[in-house]
Amino acid sequence: LHGSPLTDAGLALLNPALSIHPSLVALDLGDCMLGDEGINLICGLLPPDGAKSGLKELTLSANPGVTSKGWGRLAIAVAHSSQLRVLNLDYNPLGDQVAGMLAVAVASSRTLEVLDLEGTGLTNQSAQTLLDMVENYPTALRTLILAENNISPELQQQISDLLSEGEEEEETEAREVTTREKNPWICQNSSSSQMVLMTSGLGDSLLAETEM
Repeated sequence: LHGSPLTDAGLALLNPALSIHPSLVALDLGDCMLGDEGINLICGLLPPDGAKSGLKELTLSANPGVTSKGWGRLAIAVAHSSQLRVLNLDYNPLGDQVAGMLAVAVASSRTLEVLDLEGTGLTNQSAQTLLDMVENYPTALRTLILAENNISPELQQQISDLLSEGEEEEETEAREVTTREKNPWICQNSSSSQMVLMTSGLGDSLLAETEM
């Protein structure tokens, strides 16, 4: 629906069908002239943990009619969503205040992997908050887009490096899990970090027979 002059009224007409759709996982409402009422409806498509399945990808680019109140409501929904993995908010006049709310949402979310904040009026203040979040709190975030904001290249690079480190650590852990699954007779001793080889005792019995 990107670029459709939908407005909040149009989304209200569509919302009943969207909310009961059995397999809707991606929704693009970029440049649809939405406001706070539209955001309230969208939050209903991001059910909290343990509820029904919801959106995995949501695009709300270029909807300048949404106020900080609407974005705050969305941040709360994102923090408790059990499904959302991609959120595109590029080219909205968010500013540092909304970015702070989104940082809290990202830190709380266990699923959000991609956040696009390109051209959203952010400054180094937002970037520092996001850097602190990435540095000090474990998140699922893998990609954070901050282009076309008044943010120093150094801060952007620091955030990018931290996200890359997190991804590399996860890949290493995944490889270790795969190795253990392929070689179930190898057990990792967590206390001494030594590899322990588990045997069936067959070698001991053969040795005893040889000595006899």
